[in-house]
Amino acid sequence: MRDLATEFEAERGRLLAVARRMLGSRSEAEDAVQETWLRYAGALADPAARAEIRELSAWLTTTCARICLDVLRSARVRREAYPGQWLPEPEVRPLDSGPAPDGYAPDPAERAVRTDQVGTALLVVLERLAPEQRVALVLHDVFAVPFAGVADVLGTTEVAARQLASRARRAVTAPDAPRHSADPAEQRRVLEAFVAATESGELDPLLRVLAPDAVLLGDSGGHFPAARRPVVGADAVGRFTLGLFGRAGRYAHRVRSRPVLVDGVLGLQLETEHSDGRTIRLVTAFAVNQGRITGIFNQLNPEKLADLPPLGDDDTWPPHW
Repeated sequence: MRDLATEFEAERGRLLAVARRMLGSRSEAEDAVQETWLRYAGALADPAARAEIRELSAWLTTTCARICLDVLRSARVRREAYPGQWLPEPEVRPLDSGPAPDGYAPDPAERAVRTDQVGTALLVVLERLAPEQRVALVLHDVFAVPFAGVADVLGTTEVAARQLASRARRAVTAPDAPRHSADPAEQRRVLEAFVAATESGELDPLLRVLAPDAVLLGDSGGHFPAARRPVVGADAVGRFTLGLFGRAGRYAHRVRSRPVLVDGVLGLQLETEHSDGRTIRLVTAFAVNQGRITGIFNQLNPEKLADLPPLGDDDTWPPHW
């Protein structure tokens, strides 16, 4: 069992990356990986059974993906009854924490190629897909699993697996999908301009930062007031944003904030007080493309923010870059 545990721990980071992109939920991903371990330990405890597995990584990926597929099918039903809009649990880290383990090979060239596969925008777009499409896209396009392996996970043919991935790819790259392609330097320039525009209280400066088809989504889980439908278009998003962040400027002494990495992309963590005395914690993720914001994703469901790093007394509004 000690050898099995050592082998599994070497794969845990990559399995978590697979499950997180499939499920959009860190807690569900951790549960899926734990279930993968239980099946692994149960099926391969016999040395003879373990010896028959030539590629452990592929076996674990297939097992984890099948578990995720079952979770996705049941999650679709649960999310249809979710109060308001649904956003994934954000993975929030300090700016100086460096890259998080993501399961990819450490080769710098490969990591650069996969940069556009990180961020809340991708997780949000993946929610549009049927479970089978999502599994096919993540396994093949993100983790380079051959279509034969994808077909094995889905219990279908290789041709059908290709078709599922192709349909998913079209959905992810659809014109109305929030696009994110900015490097960290561009993200910072755009977010600094965004904060300055909200501080001005004027709509025009904000419109210059927002893409014409920008979209804003907010997830409060029914705990706080939030838009129940996506806010679409630069003008509507701008006015909504001024109402939300403009209050931060007017009541700056009651707002704490700091820039953070949200799912690997520059974002904001804020904290203020609701009119009824409750503390509101907010994580805002952004999608940035060609110098403008294409997506704003506000997560304020306290059930999804339980593990946030605490803000300090120096984390004032506007945020310090």
